[in-house]
Amino acid sequence: MPELPEVETTRRGLLPRLAGRRLERVVVRDPRLRWPVPPDLGDRLAGRTLGDLRRRGKYLLFDFGGVTQIVHLGMSGSLRFAGPDEPAARHDHVDWRFDGGVTLRLRDPRRFGAVLWTDDAARHPLLAHLGPEPLTDAFDADYLHAHCRRRSAAIKQVIMDATVVVGVGNIYASESLFHAGIRPGTAARRLSRPACARLVDAIRRVLGAAIAAGGSSLRDYVATDGELGYFQLQTRVYDRAGLPCKACGTPVRRVVQGQRASFYCPRCQR
Repeated sequence: MPELPEVETTRRGLLPRLAGRRLERVVVRDPRLRWPVPPDLGDRLAGRTLGDLRRRGKYLLFDFGGVTQIVHLGMSGSLRFAGPDEPAARHDHVDWRFDGGVTLRLRDPRRFGAVLWTDDAARHPLLAHLGPEPLTDAFDADYLHAHCRRRSAAIKQVIMDATVVVGVGNIYASESLFHAGIRPGTAARRLSRPACARLVDAIRRVLGAAIAAGGSSLRDYVATDGELGYFQLQTRVYDRAGLPCKACGTPVRRVVQGQRASFYCPRCQR
């Protein structure tokens, strides 16, 4: 599933080619995504110029001046530029045709993505209750510690809760906890403020490194130019069960939390 680094990589790949372009037409081949593509999407957007492209958590927000298009890549979605004569493939559900012959295409084999519009992004139900962005000053040790003090859930579950902080998916949660020296099953309320400070710093470093690597390509994800992400080649514990820890040599362990696999080093993480 594309997480924050993959979505940010996508945003950075799209913005230079789309900013300031006029959207001429929206072609919807199959509206059956997680939520049906609104039938009036084209009417709302055609003729408008894209002013900016922002990211909120795992959502891409296309600012068309008074109307914001919300795109979520779901579990298998990707946005790519299509050639002028490139035929649509089976899972290519939506095209955005801009001036200058630029076509943006959504491919989503599992159809868990979303393409919606809103005139008030801040109040949209998908966005209104999201926590702070992890790479901003709003997410700091005091903030995380205050949330952890009233939570008995495992810390990995807490940092993956988008109402607490957005964009920390499974791979990045495991890696961040390793760098912070905290076991994924530790009850959040047991973390001290210094531990929260280490974790905040680790989350920022891990996400920053993942963005620099173009994200992680574990299944379907590719960037806008079709290239794979390479962060999965840098992981210290994720998907390395039974292999020696890269820091101390102790075999990495795997446990299941909330139906998701967690990986940790029993020596480096306490």
